[in-house]
Amino acid sequence: MNKKIVFFIMAITFLWSASLFAEAVKLIKLPQPDMQGGKPLMQALKERKSSREFSNKLLSPQMLSDLLWAAYGVNRVESKGRTAPSAMNVQEIDIYVALSSGLYLYDSFKNTLELIVAQDIRGVTGTQLFVKEAPINLIFVADFSRAEKLEGDKEAIAACDTGFISQNVYLYCASSGLSTVVRGWFDKKELSQAMKLKPNQKIILTQTVGYPK
Repeated sequence: MNKKIVFFIMAITFLWSASLFAEAVKLIKLPQPDMQGGKPLMQALKERKSSREFSNKLLSPQMLSDLLWAAYGVNRVESKGRTAPSAMNVQEIDIYVALSSGLYLYDSFKNTLELIVAQDIRGVTGTQLFVKEAPINLIFVADFSRAEKLEGDKEAIAACDTGFISQNVYLYCASSGLSTVVRGWFDKKELSQAMKLKPNQKIILTQTVGYPK
């Protein structure tokens, strides 16, 4: 491929990444996820680990799309099946994405990010210092209005469903050379208010993602 074309593609990707993280765009259409790459499953399992040191280097829109699809994307369009299971398939967990440009809600069916809060709330997603520097903090929220048919301890079920999603994030990061750590150490009331959550929504866990430092 011509070097000028390669440079042009790299420049467009860089500008797209910069605008994605710097400007509070109301609706971001993500690229189609690339389902062909990554390390073999057994190697990803071998390399899966938690890390609490992150570079502030930005992820490309493609990598962000791949990450979110791996976490909880649609892998069976006809049945609306997802990459992670949920009890009775109620799909009560939502993924919110805290970027420097704002807080977004991931729509796995449309493959979009919808702006919820037009300000950087990364620092509120946890008490650790690294959450402010890492480019992405995922927030897993259970919407219990979608879980009415569930019986038993709904919060425990939501915690299990979140665990499936979180592990998908771990495996994607291990496969793609990213660092991640799942976190339960945050001020739930403060974060809920910053996210403008409704009474039937509850934060289960948060998870930081970025390049290793």
